[in-house]
Amino acid sequence: MVSFLISVVSFIVALGILVAVHEWGHFWVARRCGVKVERFSVGFGKALWRKTDKLGTEYVISAIPLGGYVRMLDERVDEVAEQDLPYAFNRQHVLKRIAIIAAGPIVNFLFAIFALFIMYLIGLQTVKPVVGSIEPDSILSQSNIPANAVLTQIGDRKVVDWEDVAYELMSFIGHDEMLVKWTDNDNHFEKSATVDLREWSFDPDKTTVLASLGLSPFRPKVLNVLGHVENGSAAQRIGFQANDKIVSLDGTSMENWEQIVGYVSSRPNQAVEVEVLRNDQVVTLNGTIGSKTEAQTTKGYMGFTPTLEPWPEGMMFVHQYGLGAAFSKGIDKTWRLMTLSIEMLGKLITGDVSVKNLSGPIAIAQGAGTSASMGLVYFLGFLALISVNLGIINLLPLPVLDGGHLLYYFIELFSGKPVPESVQEVGFKIGGVLLLLLMSIAIVNDIARL
Repeated sequence: MVSFLISVVSFIVALGILVAVHEWGHFWVARRCGVKVERFSVGFGKALWRKTDKLGTEYVISAIPLGGYVRMLDERVDEVAEQDLPYAFNRQHVLKRIAIIAAGPIVNFLFAIFALFIMYLIGLQTVKPVVGSIEPDSILSQSNIPANAVLTQIGDRKVVDWEDVAYELMSFIGHDEMLVKWTDNDNHFEKSATVDLREWSFDPDKTTVLASLGLSPFRPKVLNVLGHVENGSAAQRIGFQANDKIVSLDGTSMENWEQIVGYVSSRPNQAVEVEVLRNDQVVTLNGTIGSKTEAQTTKGYMGFTPTLEPWPEGMMFVHQYGLGAAFSKGIDKTWRLMTLSIEMLGKLITGDVSVKNLSGPIAIAQGAGTSASMGLVYFLGFLALISVNLGIINLLPLPVLDGGHLLYYFIELFSGKPVPESVQEVGFKIGGVLLLLLMSIAIVNDIARL
């Protein structure tokens, strides 16, 4: 329940920030172009708070936090008094209208740079991309990358952590081959291999992009010692405590954490007798294993997490830079997120990427909750990612989006006359249907992943 509330609150905060940023872009440029702005709203529906400034603009926070809008004076929407006609949006030169509409997505990209700049100033703890293992007969097995190798480059881009690796691997979906470079863990000589990707198949509902290639990152050994016990969980009811070492379950000796997970998951709602080592003494506990249903399958669930051996020295590091370097890194990362988003959209159209990859508000809420619970720097990175995607999506040439309006205005710019209202209306209807279809697919994907 707590994690659900965190996800909901984080989602509202994230969406509120990103919508406000996007609409502020339209608002700020509209004001600079001499257009009267009647309302600036974050959210839809019933107004929860409102305030009117001296220029007559009403600022509103509404009940449904799933978007927002800037309402400008426009003859196509309302009657406009003759003295206000010079301030109407539709009376502005086409270049001004282009600037006003383009400002929303552009500010989304600028906000991403700002969020990443702050993130790199604060410092982001991350892990070097050290290979744990390569699965035999997998796509990457042909590369002969050894265990403990440090990945340094995917394609033509350098990689320094696992997030970089995941992004660059995804960019090769639909390609026939991929260049991979690595060194040993002491950063000696760099080696490389060209990997044949023609047999690569990636289903996001079943696996991760790393696992689909047979790649497992290095992880410290998982110990049988408990690090955390969830409140209200089956583990707490049985009597487990942090720092307990699980010795046996129903008399069966537990040699490793994988054995514990396998034993528990195969026995939902069954009684269990446990021996734990607590303060150098063996303690016997009795109770019932809990259960959890995922993908219509019920499995045993305790509600405890293990501890890990310490990371090897130098494996973890902090991305932290001074003002200039942090700003430069923010620009570079934002640009890569933009290009990767465009690449993935193109592959969605060509069929190289399945529509199963589309995510909707539920996935965004989960991502917001997870990143927020990890700390401010991770939440900033999440905001940057979603802000870039919001900007890219709004630039799609669908008439209900900013990109559709821009398409009409560029046609007007080059043809010398506006697109007829009747054509625009048909475009809005088609665009609305397509957008609703995409949103429906995304929401169905979200529900299927629950």
